[in-house]
Amino acid sequence: MKIAAITDDGNTISQHFGRAAYYLVATVENGQIVNRELRDKLGHTHFVNQPHPEEQPGQPHGMDAASHNKHLQMAEAIADCEALLCRGMGMGAYESMKARGIRPVVTDIASVDEAVLAYIDGKIVDLVERLH
Repeated sequence: MKIAAITDDGNTISQHFGRAAYYLVATVENGQIVNRELRDKLGHTHFVNQPHPEEQPGQPHGMDAASHNKHLQMAEAIADCEALLCRGMGMGAYESMKARGIRPVVTDIASVDEAVLAYIDGKIVDLVERLH
């Protein structure tokens, strides 16, 4: 099983999905992390020259079709992962990951390894109230 986490340093889960520079992909076998791979991640800076549609009042962040397309592009690098761990993300990114077949989890655990182990032990809590 492979589990991704957003990170800027390879050890800590970043606070915001769109701004993180990398994915740390942990391969888990028999309840243990057996491999860690740092992968480049598309983020807000990669899409800066593309038009950014105005958000509709009452609509959660990133729920428009153009944003969904960007989120799907961001997910390509982790298409082989079961889950994505982060400490914050927009509702649109969250829903796009689910549509891609990747389980997004918003956690308050900062350590990538600790969060991955909590996920595989079924002890991680998805803090959806942190979605924006």
